[in-house]
Amino acid sequence: MEEVLTTGEAARICGVNFRTILRWIDRGLLPAYKLPGRGDRRVLPDDLHRFMRENGIPDRSEVSALPRRVLIADDEPAMAKAIERVLRAAGFETAIASNGFEAGAMLASFKPAVMTLDLRMPGLDGLDVLRFLQKTELATPLKTLVVSADTEERLREALALGAHGVVRKPFANEELLSAVQRMCYAPGATA
Repeated sequence: MEEVLTTGEAARICGVNFRTILRWIDRGLLPAYKLPGRGDRRVLPDDLHRFMRENGIPDRSEVSALPRRVLIADDEPAMAKAIERVLRAAGFETAIASNGFEAGAMLASFKPAVMTLDLRMPGLDGLDVLRFLQKTELATPLKTLVVSADTEERLREALALGAHGVVRKPFANEELLSAVQRMCYAPGATA
């Protein structure tokens, strides 16, 4: 008999909630079948891996390339907590910096793999942090994901200063999580 995956196993491999797997199945995006009499769904590994390749989803069953640690730099406490909730639910270790200076100071001690960075912060803003990173050699690799509602011009400037990706506020939780996961599992990739 061919190996099959439960929706929970498929979710762990993709790094998403099992409800997301169910939505993909319900929308016809991911092939699956129901067990007779129970309604539980099963996914064939080949179908799951094909879906993951087609949608750029990293395989969480492989060893992570970078630590699962994210520094959240945002001066709005509610936004920082929202980002933190999404990432912690997916198994990431997080820390919050409320401004650019604090974020820079925390890089050496926290050693994040990814930093989410708001561009509009008091004191040192996100662009200042990116300029700092251009001049600083860190002990561990760092990917920077700008999470901002700023202008297109400033978002382009952030990318020119070395940001690895951008997620616009307001964001869908899955969009944020997917961008962070791509950065943690594919060292050369951008979001």
